Amino acid sequence: MPPAPWPVAVIGSGNIGTDLMIKIMRGSGALTMSAMAGIDPASDGLARARRLGVVTTADGVDGLLALPGFRDIRLVFDATSATAHQANWAKLEPTGVRVLDLTPAAIGPYCVPVVNLDAHLDASNLNMVTCGGQATVPIAAAVAQVAPVAYAEIVSSIAARSAGPGTRANIDEFTETTTRALREVAGARRGKAVMILNPADPPLLMRNTVYCLVEGDCDHAALENSILATAEKVRAYVPGYRLKQSVQFDRLDSPHIPGVGPFTGTKVTVMLEVTGAADHLPAYAGNLDIMTSAAVAAAERIALRTPVAVAR
Repeated sequence: MPPAPWPVAVIGSGNIGTDLMIKIMRGSGALTMSAMAGIDPASDGLARARRLGVVTTADGVDGLLALPGFRDIRLVFDATSATAHQANWAKLEPTGVRVLDLTPAAIGPYCVPVVNLDAHLDASNLNMVTCGGQATVPIAAAVAQVAPVAYAEIVSSIAARSAGPGTRANIDEFTETTTRALREVAGARRGKAVMILNPADPPLLMRNTVYCLVEGDCDHAALENSILATAEKVRAYVPGYRLKQSVQFDRLDSPHIPGVGPFTGTKVTVMLEVTGAADHLPAYAGNLDIMTSAAVAAAERIALRTPVAVAR
């Protein structure tokens, strides 16, 4: 008999929180949507949650904690902002509830499901890095599995229309968190992350470019196979994730590369595109879809591994 589904809650009734709710309700059955907390009583997200029979509160985390059913909730998704998450975690931590953080607050360990989820299944506060991190860290890690990565640089271009107030307020945190994840999760010795808000109309899909500098000689076929295998694993929970073209290899023999120094080896270039599933968000908002998809995939894996315990 499969384990009982985990009751979960979402903090944040914006686009990301609403998309999370829909993905949970359409998911594998490992999770069941119990509550949504927002701060705007008139938000579309809270209204939609009520129509779907989900308990709601417009008093944020305080309202969530006050709900009679909170004791039964096993995991909370925080889809607010980096600053708000710090305050939310201060109130949630004493309760013992598990938290998946979709902001770049980076309080808990970084999680990219196909790279390191198994190492953090017991974490009380798991950070889902950033949209750029979810898209590119798997590729940098795939390269690092085959050859040492001296430097990894990623450029994420997203539709300006898909970047709401939270995304725009957290651009600095995006850069810092994604850069750290390239080092701490992917294994690059140095890293750099760049975000571009593309104002094109009609909006373009999320595009990501990953550059990895691999020292010395490397096996191009082994690198490409590792990258393709990893992309297939990501596609298992983000169906719109794909390589735009074949992996590129360029031999470099440079006396000096800014930020790296003297370098002899190979530049590996991977170009990616992410199309959203359009559960709630438009298809061009792949940057948001990859975050919610990764978070739900991680939560389902945690729930299936851990049986439901007695309520707190």
